[in-house]
Amino acid sequence: HPKPLIFPLSNPTSKAEITAEDAYHWSKGKCIFASGTAFAPVDYDGQHFEPGQANNVLIFPGVGYGACLVKATWITDSMFAAAAQKLADYVPVDRIEQGDLYPELENLRDISLKVATAVAEDAFKEGVAGINRPEDLETFLKDRMWSPLKQKAMEQLQHG
Repeated sequence: HPKPLIFPLSNPTSKAEITAEDAYHWSKGKCIFASGTAFAPVDYDGQHFEPGQANNVLIFPGVGYGACLVKATWITDSMFAAAAQKLADYVPVDRIEQGDLYPELENLRDISLKVATAVAEDAFKEGVAGINRPEDLETFLKDRMWSPLKQKAMEQLQHG
């Protein structure tokens, strides 16, 4: 294949099936690489690669949050598909063309909220939600999302 997918997912890094450097060298810089642990950037043949990390932190918090807040009785395959599609929406085409599969973690809170909203929306569509659908589902979820800033404000109100 002209752009082989290489996903060494074993942890820790010392147990990975292949290193990022070896993968880029073997594929002559053509592979799409994501690992279960972080690898250092790789320079190969005048190209610079930032190895992707296939980390469940991008999916599972949003899946769990969305499902819990709508009191889903089941997490369906289509809820996971909705989560994956929403996550994919966060990866710009230019990054995909460079071989990146995942968005930057700096947007994790927003990604988690959007994933949770997609999962919750799908729970209603699938008939597994245990609450009445809020008028604005994303706002319903966002207003209930924990934030260290909210926590600090609450503590300041309680302690004067």
